Amino acid sequence: MKFHVKKNDEVIIIAGDDKGKKGRVIDVDREKSRVFVDGVNLNSKHTKPNAKNPNGGIIKTPGSIHISNVQLLSDGKATRVGRKEEKGKTVRVSTKTGKILD
Repeated sequence: MKFHVKKNDEVIIIAGDDKGKKGRVIDVDREKSRVFVDGVNLNSKHTKPNAKNPNGGIIKTPGSIHISNVQLLSDGKATRVGRKEEKGKTVRVSTKTGKILD
């Protein structure tokens, strides 16, 4: 199944507690239709001191967001994504500006 966002895309959150925040997609979970966005939906994990982290402490990691709650940014504005044939390949196209998205 094809999704409207890929890894390293710039997106805006359109629903939920983090509505309005912008960030970069870190990872896409295709089986669960969820994305991980940098700096959004942060989870706190308490860690004990160990060799890697001698002081221990609280580590913040991004949690997943359903893919329907993010929208792609093109030129700093939210846009829908369409698809069209370009030289024998299917490419993503911004429906607002008509630009090809990479």
